[in-house]
Amino acid sequence: MSAIHRYRPLLPLLASLVLCACFGTTKPTPPPAPLVPPPVVKLRIGLALGGGAAKGFAHIGVIKMLEANGIRPDVVAGTSAGSVVGSLYASGMDPFQLQETAYALDQANLRDVRLFSGGVVQGQKLQDYVNQQVKNRPLDKLAVPFAAVATQLETGQRTVFVRGNTGQAVRASSSVPGVFEPVEINGKHYIDGGVVSPVPVDAARQLGADVVIAVDISSKADGTNPQGVFNIVGQSISIMGQKLGEQELARADIVIRPKVNQIGAADFEQKNQAILEGERAALAAMPAIKAKIAAIQAAHQQQAIAAH
Repeated sequence: MSAIHRYRPLLPLLASLVLCACFGTTKPTPPPAPLVPPPVVKLRIGLALGGGAAKGFAHIGVIKMLEANGIRPDVVAGTSAGSVVGSLYASGMDPFQLQETAYALDQANLRDVRLFSGGVVQGQKLQDYVNQQVKNRPLDKLAVPFAAVATQLETGQRTVFVRGNTGQAVRASSSVPGVFEPVEINGKHYIDGGVVSPVPVDAARQLGADVVIAVDISSKADGTNPQGVFNIVGQSISIMGQKLGEQELARADIVIRPKVNQIGAADFEQKNQAILEGERAALAAMPAIKAKIAAIQAAHQQQAIAAH
């Protein structure tokens, strides 16, 4: 008898054992899970706008170039003239609306002279003007988070306003000593923020900025004798705040310095020149701005991957 015939009765049993081995207890291998990439980190861009009276129109040119290159700040902080431009921008105005508003602005809109009261200018007109432009919204109801920086007169402490009356906070931030009356808020008196924080980099960080673009328009002591009370006072404040300002600017990621030193503190007639200088300075800084944003974005993304 051949081997096949001898083991033929066992073939059904062997087949059953093979089938049991294949399908009885072994579970199919699940497909590999797809690799889920870490979420893309969205950086918060902060804009810190410094003080400088009429030189502040340069901020508008900087904002124009930033937005033209796809960079829209998520938070804004302003000192003195920077608080005026910053509050209007944070209210939702686009750069061209800012420029139109600047062209329509006259010193008469801002100056209410009152002698023998601690300052030449009362400041109520500035407060009312800003509130009118922002549609009477308080600081915490503006379209973009915004901070106005002032100096508390009684203690010399830096004060960052992020809530309350927008126009009043801007007025406090802009109250140049000897030119504007100190502003009383909740029993305290406030003067120009440039005394302690000429360019409010730290305030922008407090608002949550990952990247801070600072705009420095302060006057520099260049050996010339400034003419006129406003220019003398303005340069004096710049000198007082120079060391503190340098330390704070070192904490910015990018510093833009429009060439506006030749524009007087009260020279509103040169607003167009100031805007152009802001555009030029921002355009020149754009490669560095984009490179810095990309580097910080990459660092944040690496952290997100490591945490993921």
